[in-house]
Amino acid sequence: MWVMKYFVALAFLGILASLGFALYFMLKDGRDGRAKSGGMARALTVRIGLSVVLFLCVLVAWKLGYIQPRGLPLGK
Repeated sequence: MWVMKYFVALAFLGILASLGFALYFMLKDGRDGRAKSGGMARALTVRIGLSVVLFLCVLVAWKLGYIQPRGLPLGK
């Protein structure tokens, strides 16, 4: 299921980008006496949404049989 691998990788990149935007807004807002814009809260909300969607998609893919749990190999 190469599609699932790309989807998970894309979702992780989106989550990391959202964290980067939150860091940017955290460092930018509050300087020069300006009011905070709420960009950090919005970016973190997007991150939470992406994480929930990724979890639900992995759960549905497992239930439908698109992905299979493999576990760790046992050393003998």
